[in-house]
Amino acid sequence: MENTVNEKIKLLEDKYAQMGQDLNSYLDGLLLSNYLTYWDYTQVETLLTLQNPKTDYPDEVIFIMYHQITELYFKLALHEFEQIAYNGKIISANGKDEGWKDKLDVRFFIDRVNRINRYFEALTQSFEIMVDGMEKEQFLRYRMALLPASGFQSAQYRMIEICATEFINLVDKDVRADLQGKDESLETLFANIYWNKGATELASGKKTLTLLQFEKKYAKKFLTLAKEYQDKNLWKKYLELSETDRQNTQLMNALKQLDVNVNINWPLMHYKSAVRYLQQNSGDISATGGTNWQKYLPPRFQKRIFYPGLWTEEEVQDWGKGWVETNVFKTRE
Repeated sequence: MENTVNEKIKLLEDKYAQMGQDLNSYLDGLLLSNYLTYWDYTQVETLLTLQNPKTDYPDEVIFIMYHQITELYFKLALHEFEQIAYNGKIISANGKDEGWKDKLDVRFFIDRVNRINRYFEALTQSFEIMVDGMEKEQFLRYRMALLPASGFQSAQYRMIEICATEFINLVDKDVRADLQGKDESLETLFANIYWNKGATELASGKKTLTLLQFEKKYAKKFLTLAKEYQDKNLWKKYLELSETDRQNTQLMNALKQLDVNVNINWPLMHYKSAVRYLQQNSGDISATGGTNWQKYLPPRFQKRIFYPGLWTEEEVQDWGKGWVETNVFKTRE
């Protein structure tokens, strides 16, 4: 035991010596420090103060907290995308960060994509909290105090899309074919991004305030990220692998499942929720941000596919259709 302690002290001396620091000073600080507690480590008390309803309707707290949970899962997903983009970090035996690896290991790739899938599956499976977990009458009242805010404005979700695929696949499907292979700038592609149609006024075709706010805050950040991931997005990292690794069944299935989770299951759970709360016999109610949810959310209209090369022509043609028929329309009977 003594030798082990002495060895660790020697390692600590070497660690701090490399930074020109005196180990004894740090040991004095350690003696004076309080023990770490769960509530300090997780900042749980701060976390529980971040719910600030705009009305007195009790179910608004559910609405806020579920969206906050969603954003935390998105942050986890983005953490995994970064790990893949930069090939994962090398951590030495003594815990030292040795920087990013030179080459992406296929097992590492599979494991990280599976992590992202689990995050989205947890969100999708828990979305009943939103679909059935609030009183419709309360929602239809307090939602009016939230204008023009909208879940449409989730920047992290857009960042996930940018990290997941080549940017052309995020272009509106009606102009995608015209821009494909034209070597257009990212700025041009961004001007034709698919989500613009989801936040335009139906009558005038003008951008809603929701979209204008969103672009003002995040457009530059999205373009910067798109440039960073132009050669590091998930598809480009897949193409960097050897031919043998690209044929790895586990990897291809993981990527296809990611496509389904992000581009079918997640938006369609939102669609199911919109049907539950916003559809009426006398006519559909607009979403809080004025988004055209009837046309924007269903994947069969968007045909947004991250990895079209992994799907058959028939699967692309029927994109999202089976889910709608099985999970949404049966709820309206």
